[in-house]
Amino acid sequence: MGKDKRIDDYIEKSAEFARPVMRHLRDLIHRANPDVAETMKWGMPSFDYKGPLCSMASFKKHCAFGFWKAKLLNDPEGHLSERSNQGGEAMGNLGRIAGLGDLPPDSVLLDFIRQASRLNDEGVKLPPPPKKEKAGLNIPEYILEAVKRNREALATFEKFSTTNKKEYVDWIVEAKTDETRNKRLETAINWMAEGKIRNWKYIRK
Repeated sequence: MGKDKRIDDYIEKSAEFARPVMRHLRDLIHRANPDVAETMKWGMPSFDYKGPLCSMASFKKHCAFGFWKAKLLNDPEGHLSERSNQGGEAMGNLGRIAGLGDLPPDSVLLDFIRQASRLNDEGVKLPPPPKKEKAGLNIPEYILEAVKRNREALATFEKFSTTNKKEYVDWIVEAKTDETRNKRLETAINWMAEGKIRNWKYIRK
């Protein structure tokens, strides 16, 4: 699908050691998938085929190259995992590349590119990142004790969502003085006894 002149310019402006590396990677990408489209994303040469495929970048002393779906590629010899550990995820999937000798064999790279292309052909998506567990709501003991002493307030509090509870707790514990804190706690108990949420005044009727 042709070459993007912006990538030509990027390569020419890169350090001398990086130019042959990036030209070689670029050639391999087009050999493995003649239908790939070149573009620039986040300031880096990127290659799309029915979605993001791979990208490369050059720095002062090394280059980086990575696949969008690297975690789904079959890598029996560990080229991706071993090299990634050399420089972390920020370095792409092949670690620090300071010359052509740091690259895996062409046959391996061609296979990775073809695998990545097939994944996009088949519409395979990366699994969603694991959901972060929400931190539990920490309710100070003095608030719990005060709520438990009022049957109506306790019944309301137990029915509250975590957000409703948090609004009351935050309002009370953020008081600057003990006097203000005690007044807010008393008000909170009265409101909860009436079945009210913290911001009941702002509910549209």
